[in-house]
Amino acid sequence: MADTKKSIHGEWSSRFAFILAATGSAVGLGNIWKFPYITGENGGGAFVIVYLLCIAAIGIPIMMAETMMGRRGRQSPINTLQTLTTEAGADSRWHYLGWLGVVAGFLILSYYSVIAGWSMAYVAKAFIGSFSGESATTINALFTDLQASPIEQTIWHTIFMVATMAIVARGVKGGLEKAVGVLMPSLFFILMLLVAYAMTTGAYMQGLEFLFKPDFSEMTANSVLTAMGHAFFTLSLGMGAIMVYGSYLPKDISIAKTSMMIAGADTLVALLAGIAIFPIVFANGLDAGSGPGLIFQTLPIAFGSMTGGWLFGLLFFILLVFAALSSAISLIEPAVAWCVEHYDIERKLACIGMGGITWLLGMGTVFSFNEWSGMTLFGANFFEVLDYLTANIMLPLGGFFIAIFAGRVMLSRHAQEELAIENKVLFSVWSFLVRYVAPAAVFLVFLNVLGVFGVFS
Repeated sequence: MADTKKSIHGEWSSRFAFILAATGSAVGLGNIWKFPYITGENGGGAFVIVYLLCIAAIGIPIMMAETMMGRRGRQSPINTLQTLTTEAGADSRWHYLGWLGVVAGFLILSYYSVIAGWSMAYVAKAFIGSFSGESATTINALFTDLQASPIEQTIWHTIFMVATMAIVARGVKGGLEKAVGVLMPSLFFILMLLVAYAMTTGAYMQGLEFLFKPDFSEMTANSVLTAMGHAFFTLSLGMGAIMVYGSYLPKDISIAKTSMMIAGADTLVALLAGIAIFPIVFANGLDAGSGPGLIFQTLPIAFGSMTGGWLFGLLFFILLVFAALSSAISLIEPAVAWCVEHYDIERKLACIGMGGITWLLGMGTVFSFNEWSGMTLFGANFFEVLDYLTANIMLPLGGFFIAIFAGRVMLSRHAQEELAIENKVLFSVWSFLVRYVAPAAVFLVFLNVLGVFGVFS
């Protein structure tokens, strides 16, 4: 079946196109926004080493598994799991794993679009010089005012969703492939400009030392689990994106080699973001461990006070928008692909339907910071509930069961056929990692986010 089956949605034109697309899916706000601040919170270099080890031992094996499953099924994650379950003679309930990933990506995009909208808003603010010469109080108020305004957030949320669906509606080669062909090279170019600027700040070596000099005295058990969790989430695993992208992968392309290239490119972006950000933070006497506010509150203070801050602040937030857009198109693609397959409708109509529902759900996140701020469930607002449900429950479960399915349920000869790893030792290493190491690690992360390991904090 795997030799002849083709996706009705088309295929990537080359391995490079797939690498760009999958890297675009993996590279998002998590690399440029989250990685620098969790590195700052967890002591720098030692955290980076543990993170890199986790990418190698957990991220790459699960990415290979998810890509392999997608190419074997050649359909949306939901229909792929139905096909693979039947092929393996397994319990039909395994197909719910496809639903888990598609729904998770759908829910994530609903609030991801709002946060990406903040980045678009900050592009506009940087362009008109809103940060220049302003105090920390004034700059912090910009962010507070943005969150307090449902109208402003709705405008940017709408623009971002329209841009996302306009790309997805054009299909695999005409939309996804062309978009990442522009977005990813632009992202790397802007990031390198920011790194070059960081070298002129006077705190470049301090930033490098913080990022790469390990101090294991700063590491805790919770830091290790945080590194494991981020290594898993940063590669867009467990949400159907890599699986559906894998379904468009031509048969003659090596899954193992491309997975390593994608993981390497994703990691490079995260490290370059740290190399660009930390010297700017240190040069301005700011706190590297200032948490989620590092990007929207701390860095604008630096951009407002430094030479060339207008230009580099503008470039930085454009970078954020590009990263967000390359991820957003992969988050909605599994749901759109399923609609086309299930209802036999045109892709544009599927995009309008899925995009409209996602946009409407995103309004709950918009109102979480203003009109609905007093409405909470277990002390969390609508946005926080969605974020916790997807990032801490659905994605770990998705990754755990993908590893179990690929390593224990799917027939070994089918996995070997798709992965095409001729060296039996290397295949055995992958099989061991995906059968034992990855599920155990993801399970530990899952227990950690549920608070079981709170004593380690």
